[in-house]
Amino acid sequence: MEFYHEGMRELQDRYEGRDVPDRLADNRMRRAFNAEDRECIETSPFFFLSTAADESVDSSFKGGEPGFVRVTGDNTLAWPDYDGNRMYRSLGNILRNPRVGLLFVRFDGKTFNNAGRLRINGHAQIDDRPEAIEGLPGAKRMIRVRAEYIYTNCPRYIPKLATEKSSVYSPRENYSPPDPDWKSMPFVKDVFDKERE
Repeated sequence: MEFYHEGMRELQDRYEGRDVPDRLADNRMRRAFNAEDRECIETSPFFFLSTAADESVDSSFKGGEPGFVRVTGDNTLAWPDYDGNRMYRSLGNILRNPRVGLLFVRFDGKTFNNAGRLRINGHAQIDDRPEAIEGLPGAKRMIRVRAEYIYTNCPRYIPKLATEKSSVYSPRENYSPPDPDWKSMPFVKDVFDKERE
């Protein structure tokens, strides 16, 4: 697959041309993580995940303690999938179509590779073997991604926001997160009550 598909090229030609997009692809796009990419990924407490299958398109927020996403090879990364709402929208899409987009954004004003955003397009795989999550508090399964395109974006429109503290729900060593409030809502409380018995 080409970095720019026909629709992208059509709009480049209709508006400002291909010169800048081609130079950005030549100078910002890569197929292996560099040291700054690794630092950005492994210090981020969250990222945004995009998935699609047939008519189902989804984007979701994935969070944890900084370091919950790890670069595992030249063009591979992995993160633990934690307890969620059991809809499996992202993972269900991955089963049908492994193509994913990951977006890491820095809101602290720090930049990597002169950018505040790191975008990764690739192929995801769900690893639900017990040994894949061994030693990872709160992990239900591991998601692995082989990156096809890695590229950065300008931080121009990113607001600077302070991070007050980690989420109380983020799994970590020697800590049991509380149940989220939604699990006690009347329409699902009975399900969770039965599971606790």
